Amino acid sequence: MSRLYPERDGPRPFILGLTGSIGMGKSTVAGMLRDLGVPVFDADAEVHRMQGPEGALLPAIEAEFPGSTGPEGVKRAELGAIVFADSEALSRLEAIVHPAVAAERFDFMDAHWHAPVVCFDIPLLFEKTGSAGLDAVAVVSAPAEEQRRRVLARPGMTEAKFEDILARQMPDAEKRRRADFVIDTGTTLAETREQVGEMVQALRERHTG
Repeated sequence: MSRLYPERDGPRPFILGLTGSIGMGKSTVAGMLRDLGVPVFDADAEVHRMQGPEGALLPAIEAEFPGSTGPEGVKRAELGAIVFADSEALSRLEAIVHPAVAAERFDFMDAHWHAPVVCFDIPLLFEKTGSAGLDAVAVVSAPAEEQRRRVLARPGMTEAKFEDILARQMPDAEKRRRADFVIDTGTTLAETREQVGEMVQALRERHTG
């Protein structure tokens, strides 16, 4: 992970990494963090924004992959057909996207420098980016049967697609083993919200202590 924050005087925020496998409820927990006043940087959302209509990445992507963008932004099907079957093409796309996301993350830290806690929402934290630069990692988890039910309820999802995604993600048990905090979403929303609140309180106390 590239440099996360600017050099500024005074204590920096406590940086929490939030991750979890598909269907575990990470977006729900990220929303609960925001409700508690914790700024959340969502890398995937930033990529979608920069690849959307008039997005900052469109000129560079179009230059590298002609015909892959239009008025509505990146043509995901066309670009996906190019890069996901060609590791070299994927590397060229990542060379465009990753520095731009890093710059947005840097600006996010600058804007929220005086917050006691900030969160980086990183879907493939353990699989790709690693935890370097983070102060703690929270893993969102639910029972396997609940995960399967949630994912298969998504439009267009099939058993084959789900199994393929699982095969490319670190097993949930290993993520939980590596986590500093585990948030159980296999329970009621109120109980999950209580877990999140307790974690945030502990992190704020750690920051001020």
